Amino acid sequence: MTATPMSVTHARAAAEAAFDKLATSVTVIDVSERLPFTDIFVIASGETPRQVRAIVDAIDEALGKVGVDRIRREGFEGEARWVLADYGDVIVHVQHDEERDFYALDRLWADCPTIDVSDLEENH
Repeated sequence: MTATPMSVTHARAAAEAAFDKLATSVTVIDVSERLPFTDIFVIASGETPRQVRAIVDAIDEALGKVGVDRIRREGFEGEARWVLADYGDVIVHVQHDEERDFYALDRLWADCPTIDVSDLEENH
């Protein structure tokens, strides 16, 4: 089973919002065959806690415009070095660069297919 077309659309909207806020290393991973509770992880990096928050806020706004409400958010308060935002079919991880390197979610999920969003990055 692969991610649904609607999940891919939501993930692409999240990735585009992240690029709008100058997120780096945006990766979209189809985890639908490994996890029963979500289809896609969107992983993005920010250089500062302020940028991490701005990226998450932009994703909230972008997904809200297409009718997707956030179910929960963790890590936004305080240092905001790793914010997890759950939208049901898409889970977004926005990490400070150091956390991204240390926890290496990309490597952890390397056996899952990725969804190409390079066309979105080129527009920014």
